[in-house]
Amino acid sequence: MNKQRSSILLGAAFLMATSAIGPGFLTQTTVFTQQHAAAFSFAIFVSILLDIGAQLNIWRILTVSRSRAQDLANELLPGLGYFLAFLVVLGGLVFNIANIGGCGLGLKALFGLDTLYGAILSGAISLFIFWMKEAGNAMDQFTRYLGILMVLLTLYVAISSHPPVMDALRQSVWPDNIDTKSIITLVGGTVGGYISFAGAHRLLDAGIGGRESIPQVNRSAVSGILITSVMRSLLFLAALGVVTHGFQLDSSNPPASVFRIAAGEIGYRFFGMVMWSAAITSVVGAAYTSVSFLKTFHPFIAKNEKWFITFFIVFSTVIFAVVGNPVQLLIIAGALNGLILPVALAVMLVAASSMLKDYKHPLALSLIGWVVVIVMGWLSILTLNTWIM
Repeated sequence: MNKQRSSILLGAAFLMATSAIGPGFLTQTTVFTQQHAAAFSFAIFVSILLDIGAQLNIWRILTVSRSRAQDLANELLPGLGYFLAFLVVLGGLVFNIANIGGCGLGLKALFGLDTLYGAILSGAISLFIFWMKEAGNAMDQFTRYLGILMVLLTLYVAISSHPPVMDALRQSVWPDNIDTKSIITLVGGTVGGYISFAGAHRLLDAGIGGRESIPQVNRSAVSGILITSVMRSLLFLAALGVVTHGFQLDSSNPPASVFRIAAGEIGYRFFGMVMWSAAITSVVGAAYTSVSFLKTFHPFIAKNEKWFITFFIVFSTVIFAVVGNPVQLLIIAGALNGLILPVALAVMLVAASSMLKDYKHPLALSLIGWVVVIVMGWLSILTLNTWIM
């Protein structure tokens, strides 16, 4: 496997991971840790298992078929691909508004820059990446280095907060309480909506596909989930250390409270860097993946992909400037993306069993995939009931 191919596979893993690690990811993790303390580790553990089951199926089916999700869905049932694309693009847009806001919050914490100006500046940086000559390689490198930086800074804060690690480990398998909403929100925020397809579509754009690429695709998919899981676990431990020592988090910006309480002013600056890195890499991932769901519908879109990405980012920035970026929107967006996952994964599994004639999808992987569909479908119904009630 040559160096360029290895770089693309690693880049796809980081694109998926950093797409998941956005402002919503930071907010959801800290809010749920404050609510459930060490018992939240069980939700993280279950969500990791569901994430791996979902990602392995989706990445493998799409790369083996050499088809993007919307095209495979349309082949399965005419019009289904358009419906799936609508759900994914809408979810991506909601998340991107929050991502743009997260960029502004990050630069405000880091440099004291006004949130709106920080959001506009970050949108411009995102556009610069996409308009570079080697945009794909630039996106891979950008998400990779900022992803590593986020993990290292959060590790420092997690150590500084002195969390009860043994209690968290125990409750990851034997929790004091189980909250279904937190599980579906975590899974939705990690592999729901556009995030499920970010890495696989990146590999297809780079020409990686077919049965011969299965081992590399599997490693890339699992790597993306593990990167996300490490970041989630570190952020959870950082927040757990803070709340178990009796501190109250600021409801207007929970993750900032964790970093500041655990590590003082330098921690707050670290939060600014983590928030900005998480947000801008998610802007890149959401814009790229959302437009990848549209570009196969008409040659005009494919030919002008960069202009569609530009519109997506500019539109998100304008909406943020008008509407704002409340914490609750980030929680709801993650849960809504979780509702998309069982539908999208079910479509992929049916397509694999009925359309890919020269490929036999592993029975074990199919069973795991259907378990994810059933569990997420059931949790979605429970969550909707709690919202309605």
